[in-house]
Amino acid sequence: MRRSNLPAELNRFVGRAAEQAALTALLETSRLVTVVGVGGVGKTRLALRAAAAAQKRYGEEVGLAELAPLRDPDLVAYALVEALGLTDHTPRAPREVLVEHLAERRMLLVLDGFEHLVESCAPLVRELLARAPGLTVLAVGRRPLRVAGEAVFPLAPMDETDAVALLAERAAEAGAPVATAVPGPPGLPGTGTSLAPGHGAEAVRELCRRLDGIPLALELAAGRLPLLPVEQMLLRLDDRFRLLTDGERGALPRHQTLRTAIGWSHELCTPEERLLWARLSVFAGPFDLEAVEYVCGSRELPPERILDHLGGLLAQSLVSREDTPAGPAYRLLDTVAAYGAEWLAALGDTDRMRRRHRDWYMGLATWCELEWFSPRQAEVAARTDAALPNLRAALDLCLELPEDAHLAQHLAGTLWFAWVGCGRLSEGRHWLERALALESGHEEARLKALWVLGYVAVLQGDGTAAVAALHECGERARSSRNALAEAYATHRMGCLALLSDDLPRAESLIERALGSYRELGELNSNVLMGQVEVAMARAFRGDLEGAVAICREVREVCEERGELWTRAYALYVLAFSAWTRDAYGEARELLTECVSINHTFRDLVGLVLAIELLALVTVSEGDAAEAAVLQGAAVPVWDTVGIRLFGSEAFDGPRALCRQRAEEVLGAEAFDVAVQEGRRLSLDAVVERALAARRAPAGGGPAEAAAPRPFRTARSARVPGTRKPAGSPTGKGGEAAG
Repeated sequence: MRRSNLPAELNRFVGRAAEQAALTALLETSRLVTVVGVGGVGKTRLALRAAAAAQKRYGEEVGLAELAPLRDPDLVAYALVEALGLTDHTPRAPREVLVEHLAERRMLLVLDGFEHLVESCAPLVRELLARAPGLTVLAVGRRPLRVAGEAVFPLAPMDETDAVALLAERAAEAGAPVATAVPGPPGLPGTGTSLAPGHGAEAVRELCRRLDGIPLALELAAGRLPLLPVEQMLLRLDDRFRLLTDGERGALPRHQTLRTAIGWSHELCTPEERLLWARLSVFAGPFDLEAVEYVCGSRELPPERILDHLGGLLAQSLVSREDTPAGPAYRLLDTVAAYGAEWLAALGDTDRMRRRHRDWYMGLATWCELEWFSPRQAEVAARTDAALPNLRAALDLCLELPEDAHLAQHLAGTLWFAWVGCGRLSEGRHWLERALALESGHEEARLKALWVLGYVAVLQGDGTAAVAALHECGERARSSRNALAEAYATHRMGCLALLSDDLPRAESLIERALGSYRELGELNSNVLMGQVEVAMARAFRGDLEGAVAICREVREVCEERGELWTRAYALYVLAFSAWTRDAYGEARELLTECVSINHTFRDLVGLVLAIELLALVTVSEGDAAEAAVLQGAAVPVWDTVGIRLFGSEAFDGPRALCRQRAEEVLGAEAFDVAVQEGRRLSLDAVVERALAARRAPAGGGPAEAAAPRPFRTARSARVPGTRKPAGSPTGKGGEAAG
């Protein structure tokens, strides 16, 4: 799990000292605290500030789950799994994964924007708190969860002093400083200075009062100050208040004020900016400029002018900018987006814009699948991660419209690299099963979704579901003469055999699929990983030389194509080969690259296998204590992945041998102490430790003495007590990408 995913503050936190102290104190006495208040009152900013202050108390284990972009209540648990950085390779429900992960941890979990999902969020929070005694939840929304033990923290608007300070701070950032107090008498120090015409202290305080001290309203006002004096703002605000009061007499005063401030900002936008604002409301979560140009561009909004209009909204604090691993991204504040959505509905353009949004993200998913087999693989992983809320929105729309069932199946299948390669098996299965429950009438889309579902189920250890999906795929593919889909179904059945220790069948099925791929001209990460899987089966059966030859060929192709993920699995086999030759330095170097690549892609299966083998290399170098720590560090990772070593005797070989040799050197008690030390490490700490582990002096250490090797070769025997040789590079069944 990532230690903390709290975002960095983009500008200075202003005011709210009393509220921050009170919230911090409440978090020390209550396990569920819910900050409630009107939209725009600053709930999220205050909660994140309090969470950041509490990090030391929780060993920095603080997680933020942003729920506002979700539409499907069934995705709440998946969003929490994602927020905690978990890789859900198991067939268990995500709430079970959460409970198991949190059960013995001391952690603060922040849930932001849950109000539209309260019916599914409340029971989940109740269960997590009941089964994870070290968990504290800080929820942020417009209404309470109404869970037993909940401490509700109502957040009122800012008092006048804080409101004036916030407006002044943001105005200065916008290049329009304002007075915050009336200047003192001549010859005496003043308490404030009017630095710009129309920005006098009395007018500033009046503006803050009229905006009810609501931070969002104040920030919107500050964004207009470079263009409009405060006095003119007050006049426009008066007009807007009258207009709003006539139209929404039933609204609460503070809701009226916020809508007034947003509507007033809307009125001050150019017609093009207003139109862009409305169209941007179809995005869920962050979006990039290319997406905006495609989705929102039209004759009225030429794509080449989009950047200018987006800049106008940015300057007015209606849009925020953030840096992501995939590059710069933009986001509408939730309240601003809701206002824009109302305008889009009034224009009668919501359905068309949602379809354009879906089309863009369908195209992005297709591009990502193709580019996965390229030097841009890491970029694809980052872009997919950043686009996930919008990809979910696209899937939602496809499932919502019966005539788009084939698009749902196609999109869920196309995103297989995101489900498998980026650690989202459980969520992928959720979308695939929903899509396949529909009759699309498009055989090709259904076949792809079927083999991807089979693949996901294989990696989750759910053989029954895997066989059902792959059998249907194979039968339908043969009936429709779709040789490629049949090859993928055969390949996945081979993966299932490999993880089940049925090695002759695994090799036979995967070789058959590889033959079909060659005939059809198919070459991608799937094909290369199929070759690695054949190498694993051969290595498990004792043909280490043949396995190495295959993996060297795969590595060469990966280097030519810039492919990383499959390369990591090939390097694993080569590292094991180096270990059997006592070339420990070479093995460590290969495994270091494996760990780095797998950590980049959040591929916990590949990562934990590499750590297990690195532990064996480490004990062979003579450092039994460090080997035991690494073995212990692998345990919680396996708990997240699922069945430890897939229940496979073949895959269990390196672990069993490492334990045997480390215990011989350390003794059982010292070994267990070192293992427990490893179990307490965070995932990032494990990776850092694995990458920085010291090498033994040339010639190895005492643990290097003759010992049985997991693979049966001419120069190695079986591990005592195992049925088959062990230590293989896969775990995910392999495949890297489309």
